[in-house]
Amino acid sequence: MRGAPNIFLIGPMGSGKTAVGRSLARYLGKAFYDSDTEIVRRTGVDIPYIFEKEGEPGFREREREAIEALVALKGIVLATGGGAVLLPGNRRLLAERGCVVYLETSVEQQAERVQQGRSRPLLANVEPATRLKELMAVRDPLYRSIADVTVTTDGRRVKAVAEDIVRMIR
Repeated sequence: MRGAPNIFLIGPMGSGKTAVGRSLARYLGKAFYDSDTEIVRRTGVDIPYIFEKEGEPGFREREREAIEALVALKGIVLATGGGAVLLPGNRRLLAERGCVVYLETSVEQQAERVQQGRSRPLLANVEPATRLKELMAVRDPLYRSIADVTVTTDGRRVKAVAEDIVRMIR
């Protein structure tokens, strides 16, 4: 883990993976990638459209392909989608090819952060806090199973979280 060439950020939606990832990459002089952005780049359509046309299974397959390509790169910071850990192959690749940082966030903080964000297909037509709680029940053990480092992001500034990560991985 120490001096790991790649840092992979995992955690639920609203945990700050993209914002922290950008900050961390700048701080460390590494390239930053976001798996959702890569999927959009590859397909030419947004994530909600993929969910609408292909459902979650279609999206997860596209996510798997993007993660497989991205973890093969060297010297990067990668922000993954919240559900990237659902596929065993993704968990294996992330754990094998870099330092995995779990950005731990409470359901309350997630709900607050995602209400102002972009469209989130898994929160469409449902009560967000209830759905976020359901997702965390399944995903939290998966995040923890591959995390080298866990950092809490509730009520914290992006820069402070990034600085904590740097201290922990060095």
